[in-house]
Amino acid sequence: MMQGIQKTIVIAGALVLAVAAYAYGWHRGNAGKQPDLVPAATAKEEARKTYYPNTEKLGKNEMRVISLGTGMPNQRKSQASACWLVELGNGDKFIFDLGTGSVANLSVLEIPYDLVNKVFVGHLHSDHIGDFAAWHIGGWVGGRQKAPRIWGPDGPADHPNWGTKYFVEHQIKSYAWDIDGRSGRLPAVAGQIEVNEFPHDELSVVYNENGVKISAWPAVHIMAGPVSFSLEWKNRKFVFSSDTFPNQWFIEHAKNADIVIHETFGTIRQNIDLQGWDRANSALVSARVHTPPAAAGKVFSMVEPRMAVAYHFFNDENTWEDMYNEIRSTYDGPLTLAKDLLVWNVTDDEIRVREVVAQEAVWPAKSPYGTVPPTGEREELPPWLVDGILPMEDVMEAYYERQGVGDLYEEQVPRK
Repeated sequence: MMQGIQKTIVIAGALVLAVAAYAYGWHRGNAGKQPDLVPAATAKEEARKTYYPNTEKLGKNEMRVISLGTGMPNQRKSQASACWLVELGNGDKFIFDLGTGSVANLSVLEIPYDLVNKVFVGHLHSDHIGDFAAWHIGGWVGGRQKAPRIWGPDGPADHPNWGTKYFVEHQIKSYAWDIDGRSGRLPAVAGQIEVNEFPHDELSVVYNENGVKISAWPAVHIMAGPVSFSLEWKNRKFVFSSDTFPNQWFIEHAKNADIVIHETFGTIRQNIDLQGWDRANSALVSARVHTPPAAAGKVFSMVEPRMAVAYHFFNDENTWEDMYNEIRSTYDGPLTLAKDLLVWNVTDDEIRVREVVAQEAVWPAKSPYGTVPPTGEREELPPWLVDGILPMEDVMEAYYERQGVGDLYEEQVPRK
């Protein structure tokens, strides 16, 4: 009899565990799923649930936004720092901010560098401009044939070294060995860069071409200099805060937008508990230097976008729910908690939110402009280094022949 009771207890216990496991699985898969991350935004059954680069042509009035960097100032593999790509139905493409690690995400889209050659920078913190060399010089090596262009704010009159021109000029100087070594081996024009600096302290139309208008206005972040942006084309409007605390300029100029991306920094407790920040510094950085999630929600409520996007936090299993609840304490509209490589397709009828599915092992896409021959003065090895070269004529000449470029061997081999 005792054995029967024990058997009954074991069976009952197993049933309880099974029900608990089912309930936990349901919670993880449903109640614990990030709300609004990839909502069923379309009734079309044939619509793809994921986005495969270079497989979907945009409609004539359609906008596509792709997150290339959504994380914190700290770099990590799962989230690069701030960077957003906007593509329009007229073929134009624009990059907003260029944070560390973001160009690797740009590469998986397999877009020729000549087509992603316009960058707009909100401010010069490394997590918003740290991949400048990867985009500028890497794009040159990656097949770009024309000079890229960059727009950014100037510095205050008493600090011109805080401006975008100063930054670019000194980046170029710091890469002198790299750039000089590539001159004469790549098209010189593609290694140049056009810098467009605009006032940081007023509303400015900074770009107005091909029916696209991009405006900038002051942002409140650390000190004078940062700006936020809007892009308007046809009846589409995209707004990007870069980094800012809530301010009157943003509320005024971000209204009537399809997509509003506003920084939404990790909570005070997250930065204390997960980064080890002291209480005072965490409160200062999380709630004054940056926009805390409840305040971002308030901004979203005031500007009422078709889709609000919160970024600039680590979107993890143990962080997203706090962020979501804080935002929802002040905002109840459409919302995406950003992570890298999400895509938003914007039309009159809907905003579809999906994940990008792409290969990581990609080569740079070929330029649509063909290949420009190498130009510029070419640096050569000094004689003392040539003297140190091992004799490899037998190996190298045969290698050139096997690769189908035997005619180039004589003109390229270093001579002692």
